[in-house]
Amino acid sequence: MSNASVFFCFIILFFGISVNGVEEEVKIYELKKNNFTLKLTNFGARLISVILPDNRGNLGDVILGYDTLDEYVNDVRYFGAVVGRVANRISNAQFTLNGTVYKLDANEKNNTLHGGAKGFSQVIWKVEEYDNCSQSPYITLSYHSCDGEEGFPGDLAVSVTYALLDSYNLSVSMKAEALNKATPVNLAQHSYWNLGGHDSGSILFDEIQLFASHITPVKNSIPTGAIVPVEDTPYDFLKSYIIGGRIMKILGGYDINYVLDGPTEKKMKPVAVVHSRKSGRVMRLSSDAPAVQFYTVNYMNHVRGKQGYIYLPHAALCLETQGFPDAVNHPNFPSQIVTPGKTYSHNMLYTFTTVKEIYNPSIYF
Repeated sequence: MSNASVFFCFIILFFGISVNGVEEEVKIYELKKNNFTLKLTNFGARLISVILPDNRGNLGDVILGYDTLDEYVNDVRYFGAVVGRVANRISNAQFTLNGTVYKLDANEKNNTLHGGAKGFSQVIWKVEEYDNCSQSPYITLSYHSCDGEEGFPGDLAVSVTYALLDSYNLSVSMKAEALNKATPVNLAQHSYWNLGGHDSGSILFDEIQLFASHITPVKNSIPTGAIVPVEDTPYDFLKSYIIGGRIMKILGGYDINYVLDGPTEKKMKPVAVVHSRKSGRVMRLSSDAPAVQFYTVNYMNHVRGKQGYIYLPHAALCLETQGFPDAVNHPNFPSQIVTPGKTYSHNMLYTFTTVKEIYNPSIYF
């Protein structure tokens, strides 16, 4: 990791909080470009607000979250966080690598979810660089994950950079380096998006297009190992559809890994286009990851969020670009093992626009 090169142009707030009995300094940072504003915290490298205009010019916050840092410390929903060392689920909280069985923290029934109870979402990250004064404001945060943390092998150096680019473009770039042992790595950004505004209610009337012809079906939330086509199923969003028009055919809602179309090598490719009919906001997501978890926030029962607003089921959607879930236990899935001397990278680009009346996703790619 580089030496800290920090330009504190605008730090909103900072104070000490107790995490696992240790008092550490947590801060909130702002990135601002014209009327596009992000707020972040070094606790879990989390996005805590994304503010941008709708098609009438009204500003609104389009991700779910809380009003206070204490609420994020006690959060169990991963609002806005970078999750890892391995995002999504690992079955039976264990895997075998190079002949050694590694037993992990089982924090969701018998499985490991998003890296364990103290995954990367629950730790304090170090700010390496922060510049809110340039034409492309950015912040880079880092974390050193120790050998044996939550059961994973080897020391791992992790970083994430959030940057505001031209117009309404948000770049998220994650990197990780295995320092002394081979280890699985699968990082994801876990924001809850509602383009109508975090307090606008259900996303069931939003439209989504997913550039993915296959899914990895699950049994009890764990992939079976199969890769099946979405054609002629309620999972088919190859064309833009209203989310609620098909969700009744899916028990509880969508929470499934889509295999992205396009090149298998590390190249950026389209992931999704989301359109809010309420606000006219459109979000285009591209990534170099092989897959994306589409989640329609099925179990958000009366959670008190920002400004006291109560979040209910389907109050947002998550698009978590990632490697395949439980890949460490499925040899036919793309490997997530990073060896010393190799670098893991995962890049996302969010592009926000607005439309007045006509919506045609094909014009965005």
